[in-house]
Amino acid sequence: MGRFKKLLVIGVALLLVLSMGACSSSGTNPSSSSSSNNSSASNSSDSSGSGEKITLTYWNIYTSDPLKTKVKEMLDKWNQDNPNIQIEQSITENDAYKTKIKAAIAANEAPDIIQSWCGGFSKPFVDAGKILALDDYLSDGTKDQVLPGAFDNITYNGKIYGLTYSGQASVLFVNRDIFSKYNVQVPTTFNDLINVIKTFKSNGVTPFALGNKDEWPGMWYYDLLAVREGGVQLCRDALNSKASFEDPAFIRAAQKLQEMVDAGAFAPGFMGLSRDEATAQFCQGNVAMYFGGNFDGAAFEKEGSGVKGKVDAYRFPVIEDGKGDPTEYIGGGANALLVNANTKHKDEAVKAAKYLAKQLSNAQYITAGGLPSWKYDDVDPSQVDPLEVQIMKNIVEGAKDSVAAWDLYLEGNDAQTHKDLVAQLFAKQITPEEYAKQMQEKINASK
Repeated sequence: MGRFKKLLVIGVALLLVLSMGACSSSGTNPSSSSSSNNSSASNSSDSSGSGEKITLTYWNIYTSDPLKTKVKEMLDKWNQDNPNIQIEQSITENDAYKTKIKAAIAANEAPDIIQSWCGGFSKPFVDAGKILALDDYLSDGTKDQVLPGAFDNITYNGKIYGLTYSGQASVLFVNRDIFSKYNVQVPTTFNDLINVIKTFKSNGVTPFALGNKDEWPGMWYYDLLAVREGGVQLCRDALNSKASFEDPAFIRAAQKLQEMVDAGAFAPGFMGLSRDEATAQFCQGNVAMYFGGNFDGAAFEKEGSGVKGKVDAYRFPVIEDGKGDPTEYIGGGANALLVNANTKHKDEAVKAAKYLAKQLSNAQYITAGGLPSWKYDDVDPSQVDPLEVQIMKNIVEGAKDSVAAWDLYLEGNDAQTHKDLVAQLFAKQITPEEYAKQMQEKINASK
C-alpha cells in the first residue's frame, strides 16, 4: 500500500505540471498577450468588436475651462463607447507645448494623435516624414462633413496631413453705439474707412484699438490689406516663393497701412500696448472699431465688458481698385490633429482623430474658442454666442477663399521677419518699397 500511495502522489504531481503547461500556452500570459494584441491591432480598422485592447496617446493644450472640461467629456464618451480602443490625454500649457512637441517629434517620441497648428508650424514635421498622410482615409465621407477649405492650410505637396477642427477669420468689430451716436455708416470701401477714421478722430474718439507690442495684431492689418490689393492667390504664391513680394500689390498694401496711421487710426502709444491691453481698451466702450480675429470676440462678450451685446461683425472694407475678391479673408483652418506616422495603430488613430476633430469643432464654436471646421448642423444655435453666429454668416459663409495669417503660413524665422517688417511700417521706420524689398530678400531670395 505504501508503494501504491507514492505512485499515486507522483501521478497527481505530473497531472498538475501538465495542466499548468496547458494554461500557459492558452494565451493568458500577460506579456505574450500584449505582444499579440499590438500586432493584430495595427492591422485592424476597428478593434472595438474584438478582444484586443490598445491605448492611443493624445497631447493637447487645453489647460483651462471651458475646453478642458469639454475635452474630458468627449474622451470619457469615446472610452466608454470603445472599451478596446482607449485614449489617454496629456495636457501642456500652450507655449511649453510648442517646445515639447517639437522635441518629441524629433526624438520619435510623439504621441499617436498630435495637437498642432496649420501652415508653417506643422510643415517641418511633414517634411521630416513624421506625419501620416490622410488622403486614403478620407474617402469614407469625411470630406463631406467638413466646411469648404477646411483642409487648405494643412495640405502640403498636394496631400492632406491633418484634420482641422477650428478656424480663424479676420473681422472688423464695430461698436454700434458709437457709430449711431455720431451718425456714421459702417465703411464698405477703403476711402470710406479713411473718412470714418478722420470723423471719429475729429470728435475725440479713438477709431481703432490696437496693441502692437506683440507685433502679430498689427500684422493682421497688413495681411488683410495685401489680400484686398492682390487677392488670396497672389499672397499664397508669394508665401510659397512663386511670386515676388515686390509685386506692386504688396507695396500698395503697405502704403494703405501707412495711410491709416497718418489719418490717426490708432491711439498714441499703440506700439507699446499689448494685445490684451488693446482689447481691454475696446471693452471700455470708448473706441469705435477693433480689427482682429474672431477669437477676440470672446473678450467683448464676456460678463463685465462695457460693449457686451453692442458689437457687430463685418468684413474689412474693399479697396476700390484692388484685385482681391471682396469676400476673401485672413484665416481658414488654424488648429488641427495630426497622426504620428510611426504609430503602431494607424487605422485606430485616424478613426479617433476624426471623432475628436468633429467634437472639438463643435466645442470651440459653442465656447467662442474658434470657428468650426466641420459642419455644425447638430449644434443648437441657442448655445452659440450671437457674435460668433454673425462672424460665420457675414464673413465665412459664402467666402471665395482665405489664407492663413502670414506668421502661421511662414516658418520659424521667416514669420518673425514678416512681423518685424510690418511693425517698422507702422512706426514709419521704413517705406513701402523698402518693406517689399526686404521681404523678398530675406524670405524668398534664399529659397
